[in-house]
Amino acid sequence: MRVPFQDAIDIVRDLPWLHCARKYGLLQALVGGGQHRVCARSAISPKDTGKKQSGVILFVLMELLDDIHSPADLKSLNDKELYKLASELRRKIITTVKANGGHLASNLGVVELTIALHKVFESPKDVIVWDTGHQSYAHKLLTGRAACFSEIRKKGGLSGFPKRSESIHDVFNTGHASTSLSAALGLLEAKKKRKEAGSVVAVIGDGALTGGMAFEALSNVSQLKLPLIIILNDNKMSISPNVGAISSYLSRLSASARYQSIRTRLDSHLLSIPRFGSLLMGVVNRVKRAIKAIFYKENFFVDLGFEYVGPIDGHNIPVLMNVLEQVKALGRPVVVHVLTKKGKGFGKAEEDPEAFHGVAPSSARKVTIRPNPTFTQAFGQTMQEIAARDPEVVAVTAAMCLGTGLEPMKEEFPSRVYDVGIAEQHAVTFAAGLAAGGLRPVVAIYSTFMQRAVDQVWHDVAINRLPVVFALDRSGAVGEDGETHQGIYDIALFKSMPNTTIFAPSCAAEMRMAFQDAISAKGPTIIRYPKSIVENDDPASKSPLQPGRGVFLRKKAKAQTLVCALGPLAQAAARVSDRLAAEGFMVDVYSIRFVRPIDEVFLAAACEGYNAIFTVEDGVKAGGVGESLVALLAQQSVKARFFILGFDSMPLPQASRAELLHDEGLDEQGIYASLKAVLADQKDTGIHEPVYFAAER
Repeated sequence: MRVPFQDAIDIVRDLPWLHCARKYGLLQALVGGGQHRVCARSAISPKDTGKKQSGVILFVLMELLDDIHSPADLKSLNDKELYKLASELRRKIITTVKANGGHLASNLGVVELTIALHKVFESPKDVIVWDTGHQSYAHKLLTGRAACFSEIRKKGGLSGFPKRSESIHDVFNTGHASTSLSAALGLLEAKKKRKEAGSVVAVIGDGALTGGMAFEALSNVSQLKLPLIIILNDNKMSISPNVGAISSYLSRLSASARYQSIRTRLDSHLLSIPRFGSLLMGVVNRVKRAIKAIFYKENFFVDLGFEYVGPIDGHNIPVLMNVLEQVKALGRPVVVHVLTKKGKGFGKAEEDPEAFHGVAPSSARKVTIRPNPTFTQAFGQTMQEIAARDPEVVAVTAAMCLGTGLEPMKEEFPSRVYDVGIAEQHAVTFAAGLAAGGLRPVVAIYSTFMQRAVDQVWHDVAINRLPVVFALDRSGAVGEDGETHQGIYDIALFKSMPNTTIFAPSCAAEMRMAFQDAISAKGPTIIRYPKSIVENDDPASKSPLQPGRGVFLRKKAKAQTLVCALGPLAQAAARVSDRLAAEGFMVDVYSIRFVRPIDEVFLAAACEGYNAIFTVEDGVKAGGVGESLVALLAQQSVKARFFILGFDSMPLPQASRAELLHDEGLDEQGIYASLKAVLADQKDTGIHEPVYFAAER
């Protein structure tokens, strides 16, 4: 509002619930005993008190979050302030995710839980491990990263997952599901061995418990009997539903330190009774289980030796804090079953949490018309067409039905699409069983998650020569999700698998041909493709597939330089060839198509006569297709200078796919720069050993 500056001061001073201070035109007011801060600032600072000052007075409501620089700052806040802070966190998360993209629904669902954890525990002395880590945004905001939160998932900004390099409060890097329990147990054992104080808490979602690794960790916890605190964030359905008030009472009772102390003393007294102690203890335990069975359904965690608390309301901060205070003092392994609502506080996300799990930036959502589909969409359409023709074709995915593009097939053929949950290893071996039984399974899993099932591909599929098709979505540079989600390792990991074909389509036409051939193949096939828009079909790309052989996308007279490129990068290299031709430099482009097998004789003939040969791939150079090609050409006595373009082995931080390709010299400009640097001074040096070449940045 617009009032004279002095009048604004008088207005503020007259408010009885304000304590004001004036300094250089700035008023600061503490509202309601410290819940809010209000600033009033004049557009004209009153330097001359003898003159009447006027201007625009801005009253700004300062947020509690502005004063939270570490979890210790939560200790002085009361319940009312904690709920206000929860609202501020949600508003900050929603605003930032709308701008940058990221995981929305999962983060909104754990705001109160995160506040309660940091209110009760003392990070970093007490360790909190977030399973997957895609729900750690509130944690980041409460641990000193609010000021830079607007740059989350951007190049050079915060990661969208916990990162040890970012904060002492991020004790373990996570990005894949089902790892938290194993990591937390290891951290707790290390504390024990080093005689360090502090609790260890693992926060794991109900979906992550479908991963076998989580069950392996649960078994080990019961073996070591360490006081690991597991927060089971159940945001879909109860694993062990509560039954009335008695269940809630028994949960609270079993959580209390007093109850545990009494129980320990009674157990000790019973066991000390000569001759009959063990017998009486067994009777008491059976009676206790029988009584619990009246009020509880069977509880898996109790059977493993855990104390079980819950289910409790995951959005009730006082109840959460009360329970956490008590389990902190237990000294036993405990599971706290917390019920939360995914997308809490944002209506659309609450109604459709799956759609708001991962959100694109608002700028990207404004682009509603795309000239070409994504590779994922092309895969989904191809699968739907193939399934309509062949009733033996089925699909398997690991909690990524929508993300992998299988939703259309699932709608049309619901009984032929299997979502096994976050269980990649099981997905692969389950598909192996389907194939052994005569079906034609297609396993659709992101490249980064497929890394978890390398042994199953080798042991259960490749050695058995079973006709399983693997659709590796998100291969190559993935983007804003950071190191854990880059799909740059699949070639190096799977290239040596026996009996296996690996294909990388450069366009939609090749993708359709690849899947049609793979469905009728006699052994396993891996088809890798990126998270990107499909290029327009180059005429040469429509040439029929021949096992182990690629195709020339550009063939120019008197060209002395050849680019052997894999996947969509072959299309980029073809455009670079056209650009260089306009400048008088002739470069041929060979689309590799097959990572394996490779027709060595055909490859040697195709590469004969060139002075310089470049290989380009969106995978790591070490163990990649480039190294294979160079080795094969050397064995075939092909003499040329070799240049391998690809990613270094170090995982890539968060950035857009375009930024990652640019930084590694794998976009059109980078390929152009690499070629131009050699073409400008091209001469036969007589040296034909591999040369690793990095384009100038």
